Amino acid sequence: MLAQVLCHLPKSFDENLIVGLDTSDDAAVYKINDDLALIQTLDFFTPVVDDPYVFGQIAATNSLSDVYAMGGEPKLAMNIVCFPNCLSSDVLVEILKGGYDKVKEAGAILVGGHTVVDDEPKYGLSVAGFVHPKKVLTNSSAKPGDVLIITKPLGLGIINTAIKGGIANKASYDEAVMVMTTLNKYAKEAVDKVEVNSVTDITGFGLLGHTLEMAEGSSVTIKINHKSIPLITNALEYAQMGLVPAGTYANKEHIGDKVKFTDQIPEDIKDVLFDPQTSGGLLISVPKDKASLLLEGLKDTPTKYEIVGEVVEREDYYLIVE
Repeated sequence: MLAQVLCHLPKSFDENLIVGLDTSDDAAVYKINDDLALIQTLDFFTPVVDDPYVFGQIAATNSLSDVYAMGGEPKLAMNIVCFPNCLSSDVLVEILKGGYDKVKEAGAILVGGHTVVDDEPKYGLSVAGFVHPKKVLTNSSAKPGDVLIITKPLGLGIINTAIKGGIANKASYDEAVMVMTTLNKYAKEAVDKVEVNSVTDITGFGLLGHTLEMAEGSSVTIKINHKSIPLITNALEYAQMGLVPAGTYANKEHIGDKVKFTDQIPEDIKDVLFDPQTSGGLLISVPKDKASLLLEGLKDTPTKYEIVGEVVEREDYYLIVE
C-alpha cells in the first residue's frame, strides 16, 4: 500500500542515492564515500505468537533481514513500539528483550527508539547498516542462466494463522518459530563467498510477489518449479483446511494476472506461493555454475533451503510457475 501512495509524490534525486524507490527494493542505500554506503530500513508489525519474548525475536529478525538482503551488515537499531495501556509493562519488557537479543546476535547495537500508545501492540526496528558501494545486492540484477535458491521454507503466514486459531501442532509451531527467529545473517555469509547476481528477502508479498519484482526489475522471465519449494511442516494441510491469511488473497488480487501457471497446479500450492511470509528467507539469483558452491555454504544453516527455479530471457510473462 505504501508504494502505491508514494508513487504520487515527487521523486527524490541525489547522485549518491544508490538504491531508492524505483525498484521496490528491500532498503535504501546511500553512498557516503568510495568505500562506504549506508543502508537504511524499518519494519514493524502486530504479534504473530502469544509469547512476548519470542514475538520480539521474530520482529527484530524480520527488521534486520532487509540489511542482509542488500549485502550489508547491520550496525545500529532503534525500537519502534506501539503498546496499549491495558497490558502490563512486563509484556513490553519481554518484547524488548527478545529484540535486544537478536540485535546483539546480529552484531549490531540497540540505541533506543520511540513508543506511542496504541490499541494493539506493534513492534519492530529501524535499522542502519553498512556495505561497500560496489558490493550492494539488489533485487533487479538477475541474469538469464541463473538459478534461484531460497534459504527458508514457505508457509509461515499459513502456520501463523493456524497458531492464532489454536490449531497448529507443536511440530509446526516449533519449526515456524525456529525459521522466523533465524537471522538471514547466516545465509548472507554464504552469499559473501559466491558471486551472485541478485537477492531479495521473502516477506509480505510472498514468494511470487517478490520474485515478480525481481523479474520485472531485471527485465527477465523467472520460472518457478512448485514441486521443489521447501515447506513448513503441515503448511499444505492447513491451507487445505482454509487456514489462509487475508494477505494471501490480497497478493493473488494484486499480481495474480501477471503470473502464468502451467498445467493444473493445486489451489493449496498456489496459496503457499502467494502466502505472505513473516521473517522469511533470502531469494538468491546465482549463476548456475556457482549454485553448488552456494548450497555448500548454506549447509550449516538450520532452515530448509533449495533450488526453486531458473532465470531465462524475457518471455510473454515475467513469472511462470511450472
